[in-house]
Amino acid sequence: MEDMHCGTSPIVGFRFTLSPMTNDFVEVIKGALEEVDTSAVRMHTDDVSTVIRGKQGHVFNVAKALALHTAKTGVHVALNGTFSAGCPGDSAGDAYLDKPDEQLNHDRTKQYVSSQFALYPMNHPDYMSVIYREIERAKERGVFNESMHDASGIHGDIHDVFDFYEEAFTHARSEDHRHLVMTVSMSINSPSHGGN
Repeated sequence: MEDMHCGTSPIVGFRFTLSPMTNDFVEVIKGALEEVDTSAVRMHTDDVSTVIRGKQGHVFNVAKALALHTAKTGVHVALNGTFSAGCPGDSAGDAYLDKPDEQLNHDRTKQYVSSQFALYPMNHPDYMSVIYREIERAKERGVFNESMHDASGIHGDIHDVFDFYEEAFTHARSEDHRHLVMTVSMSINSPSHGGN
């Protein structure tokens, strides 16, 4: 795997920090990990963040499940992370590409989230058209919130939001431009969300 050129591996990664706003944050995170099936992805945590790598569907499924199970405690949760595709990164993660496509986490509990995202189609000469196209997709899906500097606001039920993020991540890549980075910031159970 070491001689693979950037862009040839289908592996997707998500490096993130999950921050429950409570003194019991360790127990909240551990509880979520116990509820989420992470067997279809490679997961590694260091003293700063956690990374999950594998097939795209599994990475998004685990990311959503971790956010959802953390949010179900009722505490205010912040999630900040970066999805990426287009470089092999690590050969250990590639082993998870043999996992069956069936997703392992199926909790459909409704949960409002407010979030922001930014797309970075690497080396794409017309990258702004890609970004604008995905913003239009967000509007069509009913999850667009507002435009802002350096990001776009996305909100709604966590399942609709993650469905949009995965769809945008899929469509922002192409055979000619496979290297993509997408940053996501989420706020869940914030007092400022009011009745949502």
